[in-house]
Amino acid sequence: MTDAAVPRTVEELDTIEAFIDEWLAQQLIENPLVDAVDRLAEDRRRWFVRLLGEEKDVFTIRFDLQQRTLSYETYLLPAPEENEAEFYRHLLTRNLGLYGASLAIGEEGAIFLQGRLDDRQATDADELDRILGSMYVWVEQFFRPALRIGFASRFEKLPPVNHSRRS
Repeated sequence: MTDAAVPRTVEELDTIEAFIDEWLAQQLIENPLVDAVDRLAEDRRRWFVRLLGEEKDVFTIRFDLQQRTLSYETYLLPAPEENEAEFYRHLLTRNLGLYGASLAIGEEGAIFLQGRLDDRQATDADELDRILGSMYVWVEQFFRPALRIGFASRFEKLPPVNHSRRS
């Protein structure tokens, strides 16, 4: 049996949890994109990290520590209202360039960005930094183009942007 197949003990999970708590506390202080870190009392090993974006104003990455893995996920956008084939083709093409995560269809057709790694990697600050940074960049890159494809008629109704400096 491989090491990854052996479930972690409560003590091992406690150590990993403490490391993640400490890493997230540091992110909250040092990373201006991290707006909040929350945990629910009944979800002992789950964190919600709210990030401030530009293309998507705010989004939350959920980290979930389990006996063998640390999973992470964020909601990207709802199911498309139109141009479904082009929308899904666009997202599947984007999936090709991802490392450590993938785009997925969730409940009610919503699009999520999710990944998972062996929970022992969760005690590597560089790996956690890579996950947080990658998820941020991918949401910023994928959100607006997918939105414009799947909800194109909503953008046609918006008034043109006035770029003149006159008031």
